Amino acid sequence: MLTAAMLNFKNTQFTISPKNCMRVYLQPCLVSFRTCIKHLSCTLISLLFFFFSGFTCKKGKQNMGCVHGKCCSRYPLSTDGDSQHEVSPCGPQSKHTLTQRSLESISVPSHNFKLEYSFLTQRGYYPDSPDKENQDSFCIKTQLQGNPNVHFFGVFDGHGQFGTQCSTFVQQRLVEILANDLTLLDDPVRAYNSAFVVVNNELHSSEIDDTMSGTTAITVLVIGDKIYVANVGDSRAVIAVKEGNKIEAQDLSYDQTPFRKDEYERVKVCGARVLSVDQVEGLKDPNIQTWGDEESQGGDPPRLWVQNGMYPGTAFTRSVGDSTAEKIGVVSEPEVSTLQLMPNHLFFVVASDGVFEFISSQAVVDMASKYADPRDACAAIAGESYKLWLEHENRTDDITIIIVHIKDFTLSGAGATDNRTTGVNFRPSVQKNGRKPSDMSTASGSDYFRSVRSDVSDLHHTVSANRSQTIIVPTLMHQRPLES
Repeated sequence: MLTAAMLNFKNTQFTISPKNCMRVYLQPCLVSFRTCIKHLSCTLISLLFFFFSGFTCKKGKQNMGCVHGKCCSRYPLSTDGDSQHEVSPCGPQSKHTLTQRSLESISVPSHNFKLEYSFLTQRGYYPDSPDKENQDSFCIKTQLQGNPNVHFFGVFDGHGQFGTQCSTFVQQRLVEILANDLTLLDDPVRAYNSAFVVVNNELHSSEIDDTMSGTTAITVLVIGDKIYVANVGDSRAVIAVKEGNKIEAQDLSYDQTPFRKDEYERVKVCGARVLSVDQVEGLKDPNIQTWGDEESQGGDPPRLWVQNGMYPGTAFTRSVGDSTAEKIGVVSEPEVSTLQLMPNHLFFVVASDGVFEFISSQAVVDMASKYADPRDACAAIAGESYKLWLEHENRTDDITIIIVHIKDFTLSGAGATDNRTTGVNFRPSVQKNGRKPSDMSTASGSDYFRSVRSDVSDLHHTVSANRSQTIIVPTLMHQRPLES
């Protein structure tokens, strides 16, 4: 009994308040007073194990991960630092590291414009788990397949006990698979679909235990004057569109959660129970299958459960990995949207849900539009996100953001056609065919990013006892000068 109780806590990722802790783990002991007394010693020992095992609190959108985790061997990190640029969350790092890259620029010669970009990634602040890894990964790779008009931007938000390994694996392999797909330029949507299927299968067969772990993926592929956005999960991409005197946010992806009616119905057909934690625990009527929007849910979103168990408890409906949740409809097929760039498209943002937890897409665009330099915009948005997390909870999520400015884009430079539109062509992806990718060495593209140790400036900050903000936010009065 003691061993079973200890394992029950050890295998749990979902962090809950003391109140919920009593609900979830003591409720079986409350069937009768006699049963409660019988198991009291077991429960007390388990609670001690709970508090000393680095159990961390998660609620709100962070509940979009799995309720349970699973122990397994650690996945060895690749030592090839030259294939692409990444800030590796699996390597040795200082606690609460802030990493930001200097401003970079790349041309798109086929349409005579350039992309100017920067990124920022901030490890989350977890007071109960000070050594918790940053589970976010990201990838920016320019001149994919050696083509100066093809560029890739992606953010991957891992979840579960081995979320770091999952996000790193997918971050590395997805761009490699795309780089080796000879049909990429002919049919980017098909190539995206195939790449996600392949990387999901590879993750399942790798040394990583993805039974209760996985990652979201939000990626943007620029091909000439079009962008293709592939989304799996609840990270997000948004583009800024100038409409008259206003700058409006246009979502390029749509969070895949049970809040969406189409996703709710899909997973129900696959056998999932869709219930909030309170409903699973019997505190609310499980027959009520209507929820408000995500913002009004108050930290108890609808989740996916097997028919006769209290797992996996995912609050997203798509991910890479999560082999247990896959059996009840959590799929890795991305939803792919396409957008024809126009002169009124100013910049796009790719970010994990650590940014969008308390900030809307429009608010992110509003903040970013105040800064001429994407480095300042990244810092401002991440700083605001960090502050809002600490105002609502005693921790923060990992925060990763990429901002890409679209410079000098004109219709004449693009050789415009008559059928251009500023609308997003949203194409849900259901394709399942994939192929075995060839070796990455066949790609001759310019790997813009290199080793993090030689090419990225790491700013190490330790969170003080009062959880002071670690991100230095630029003021509008002290922006960096415009760079030509």
